[in-house]
Amino acid sequence: MRISILAVCLCAALNTASACAQASSSDVAFVYIASTPTNSKTNEIVAYTAAPNGSLSPVPGSPFHENIASMAVNGKYLVASSQTAPQINAYSIENNGALTYAASINYAQYNNPSRACGVAGQIFFDRTGETLYVQEFNATSACANTAIASFTVDKSTGGLNYLGLANTGAFPGNAFAAYFVADNLYAYAADDSACTYWAFYGFSRSGTGLLSDLGLHYNLPTPPSGVSSYLPSQAAADPTNHVAFTMQPANPPGCASGPLQLATYTADAGGNLNTTNTREDMPATSIVTVYDMKMAPSGKLLAVAGQEGLQVFRFNGASPITKYTGLLTSDPINRMFWDNNNHLYAISQSSGKLFVFTITPTSHEAAPGSPYTVSNPSNIVVQPLSR
Repeated sequence: MRISILAVCLCAALNTASACAQASSSDVAFVYIASTPTNSKTNEIVAYTAAPNGSLSPVPGSPFHENIASMAVNGKYLVASSQTAPQINAYSIENNGALTYAASINYAQYNNPSRACGVAGQIFFDRTGETLYVQEFNATSACANTAIASFTVDKSTGGLNYLGLANTGAFPGNAFAAYFVADNLYAYAADDSACTYWAFYGFSRSGTGLLSDLGLHYNLPTPPSGVSSYLPSQAAADPTNHVAFTMQPANPPGCASGPLQLATYTADAGGNLNTTNTREDMPATSIVTVYDMKMAPSGKLLAVAGQEGLQVFRFNGASPITKYTGLLTSDPINRMFWDNNNHLYAISQSSGKLFVFTITPTSHEAAPGSPYTVSNPSNIVVQPLSR
């Protein structure tokens, strides 16, 4: 179902996130959540505007009745994967946060045309917002393995143009978004399946925007006695050339006792990763089962979320990560996003809540009105409106 026009778009002809932000009110962000209403099997998009203090107000016309899953934003468009078809839809973000249908593409047609295979997982943009990347399961011509498909975005229509596919393998096969360092040339992810199949993933971005396998070189911190290795499972990049990874003690094929720890890596000029962290200086997290990890735009704070709740650490570039908060909530947190005004938005699917926190390197507190009730939230994306 296409969304009707709900407002006059003051920035429809503009091509940058900053230009669209200038056409907006004093709000600091638009917040979009994929939510399933009670007694329904169909998703919709619940949308809010965020005030400078982090309090939320519904966007006019919300909820938008679009059955979608993963979402990404680039300032002008919200792009989402369909729940009912192998399709990526683009919606124009109006000046008040309302959404207007713009374009669609069938991504499976590029994998195996006769079988149209491929199932979209997470989707994400590069740092410029010019190229969209779709993490897909069963995506290759053999309708197997995982991969990342690359698409350029037409600024005037929201239409997508296919560039190619980067195969990320079968075991474990990357299931997460990749995060770009500042030069926008290299992106990183990690995945681990029960401490048996695991991998670092490094990607290089060509001048056209196409992602391809980097052939990444990296080192691992020395594990404690009785543990054969640390294995990575989540990644998040800062605004320069550093990447945080969760590190699980392991004795493959199986995990070892000991807390999940956090390591920081530095990307060199060729995109390879190196860490000087040791088991002694990698902080342990209270999160045992991690679902998401997000770096603040400043690069000074790192949020870790999972079954046990949400915790924030101080990120210090190449120096070791350090502890900051305890658990800000003990509700399971599935996904989260930062805006550019020190707000962290986090959803709990099991408790049906949206949490909003104001967090700086020196203070942290719940924003006014938090937590908000949202029916079965499954995904979240935030469009910042200020730099």
